[in-house]
Amino acid sequence: MTPPHGRGPGPTVIAGGGTAGHVLPALAVGRALVARGHEPSSVRFVGSRRGQEATLVPAAGFPVTLLPGRGIVRKFSWPAITAVAGLTVAFGRAAWLVARWRPSAMLSVGGYAAAPCAFAALLLRVPLVVAEANAVPGATNRISARWAKAAAVAFDGTTLPRAVVTGTPVREDVLAVRRDPESRAAARRELGLPEGRRVIAVTGGSLGARTVNTAVLDLARRWSGRSDVAIHHAIGVRDWPELSRQLPTPGGRGLDYQAVEYEQRVPALLAAADLWIGRAGGATIAELTTVGVPSVLVPLPGAPHDHQAVGARRLEGAGGCVVVLDRDCTGERLARVAGDLLDAPGELDRMATAAAAAGHRDAAERVADLVEEHRRG
Repeated sequence: MTPPHGRGPGPTVIAGGGTAGHVLPALAVGRALVARGHEPSSVRFVGSRRGQEATLVPAAGFPVTLLPGRGIVRKFSWPAITAVAGLTVAFGRAAWLVARWRPSAMLSVGGYAAAPCAFAALLLRVPLVVAEANAVPGATNRISARWAKAAAVAFDGTTLPRAVVTGTPVREDVLAVRRDPESRAAARRELGLPEGRRVIAVTGGSLGARTVNTAVLDLARRWSGRSDVAIHHAIGVRDWPELSRQLPTPGGRGLDYQAVEYEQRVPALLAAADLWIGRAGGATIAELTTVGVPSVLVPLPGAPHDHQAVGARRLEGAGGCVVVLDRDCTGERLARVAGDLLDAPGELDRMATAAAAAGHRDAAERVADLVEEHRRG
């Protein structure tokens, strides 16, 4: 229960969401706070009705309040007018919630719902910490960081005031991944992957990445005769209806190719993979570096401020991945890049070590430290 006004510390509010890349790190911080003795009911999430937090947060055992509205549509239109109206309502609702709860601290993870909550924190003098998973901050965190007590960032050099490099928190089942031979063999059995082959994991997120998907289908056809490789391809729910009709036909003792619509066993895939191919979102990079998985990253073109490309280039500079731009992502290019990595003795091991060195396994604890450091009593 929330303490009455003036009696004891108020709850900690975690605001924002939208995508899993926002929600999963937020949940990791929530769990870190609970592990320190906070009651789950005292860690309150505020998100959007349209975001993944609507299902992910309650499933994790935390209370969540969902604000109405949607992101701003920049082109003048009826949807743009309704979006502004919805945002106005969300600002009023957020101010009412913060005034009622009187939080001891607020963490903004970015996304639609974070903006009205962060503004309410400013008006009502609630200590605010922002958490930014991307190399280039999103608009909400760029603005709200001006009055935040601290900014927890994933990459050194992120341009936010009072930035502290914490890394991006990842979920507990990713932290538990091990890549010793026994653990990797068990993960491959769980996924139905053969022993004695190099495994390439492919995923473009829950919806999918069309450029990556079509390039990997072409790669599979080009490598149909390779008996030393297995490809586990999570296509995504958006592309599955069409691309599932174009899958390569299994052929004899050649390439082992398996496709799924959506892969929920990401920790097992991280353990099993010799090489990862996919987009370069902040949460993806955090998981790859936490576990130490070599990767070929294809940044999403048109991502705000090109943040995926910036983050991927940082990891490439550290030696943990190879970047292939979306416009260059073809089956021929992937065959050359992935083939060189697979065939060069020791190269994947070297990249795995570099990726792990770039990770922050204690990111959730570091962000929780900042929240508790600045909370009011």
